[in-house]
Amino acid sequence: MAQPVPHLHLAELTATQFMDVWRHFDSDGNGFIEGQELEDFLEELETARKGLNADPVDASLREKMREFMQKFDQNSDGRIEMLELAQILPTEENFLLCFRQFVGSSSEFMAAWRKYDTDRSGYIESNELKGFLSDLLKKANRHYDDKKLSEYTQTILKMFDLNGDGKLGLSEMARLLPVQENFLLKFQSFKLSSDEFGAIFTYYDKDGNGYIDEHELDALLKDLYQNHKMDFDSHNLASSKKSIMALSDGGKLFRTELEIVLCKEPSL
Repeated sequence: MAQPVPHLHLAELTATQFMDVWRHFDSDGNGFIEGQELEDFLEELETARKGLNADPVDASLREKMREFMQKFDQNSDGRIEMLELAQILPTEENFLLCFRQFVGSSSEFMAAWRKYDTDRSGYIESNELKGFLSDLLKKANRHYDDKKLSEYTQTILKMFDLNGDGKLGLSEMARLLPVQENFLLKFQSFKLSSDEFGAIFTYYDKDGNGYIDEHELDALLKDLYQNHKMDFDSHNLASSKKSIMALSDGGKLFRTELEIVLCKEPSL
């Protein structure tokens, strides 16, 4: 069983504590708590409900798991994602539920990100975060006053700028998206090295003009999905392509823009 998490109790969690719990149980970082991760989570949750001195969880855990999943697994896929966990563990202001409800699509997210990540490093500065959130919420037709926007900004800083370096990474910030919208998660299992990425970019830049267009990206994504045995259909392929192209300069996806999606460590 996983090591106990001190924040796993029924009192209200701060946003940072919630993220501690999430990172602990989503140990493979795929955006879901599933399989053994889910069993460990439910065992600890049951222990927390009974109290720290409770007896080990009894043989009825499987039945409790079934009842638990019926209640909280809204899309019935046998896994818990971040938004579902936010409804299980009470979090201050229910921030995640409120924000995720209005975050917009992944392509809107990426279009807002592009405006602030001007050097295509995969990071934005913390002092730019408020503007980023404001733009993102406007794209989703949500408008908040300055006080509420400042609260959201501070909450996200606490959640994602864990080392206090004043930078927020794209791959972390994209966790605000629902899993099905989080196109970055699709590529986590096969992040490319710089050399691998360079070879792929050169291969698919068929006309050698220094950028990938929408048709070249379509071919690149299809081959990536097939080579790594990932399930895909025309819908999620189109969705991923639209999200990535939102980073482009007028339909021209240059090396640094595609690199922050596919590479392990984008070069700055």
